[in-house]
Amino acid sequence: MDLRQVEAAAATGDPREGLRTVLALHRLADRLEDLHVARAREQGMSWAEIAVELQVTRQTVHKKHSSPRGPRRWSNHADL
Repeated sequence: MDLRQVEAAAATGDPREGLRTVLALHRLADRLEDLHVARAREQGMSWAEIAVELQVTRQTVHKKHSSPRGPRRWSNHADL
C-alpha cells in the first residue's frame, strides 16, 4: 500500500474502502512491530528498552512478542 492509496482512502465517501485501508494499515504496522522487536531482541535489547520505544509497558511487549507462536499468519487478501 502506498501513500496515494492511503490518501485516496481518506478522501473516499465509501466507508468500506476506508475500513479496508485501516485494516491493511493495522496489519502492516503489526508486521513492522514484529520485525523490529525481533531485531531488537537479537541485538540484545531488553524487554524494558523495547517497551520504552513502543511507549507500552514491559509486560505488554513481553506478552505480545515472547511466546513461541512463530511468525504470524497474514491474510493474502490485504494489499500490503
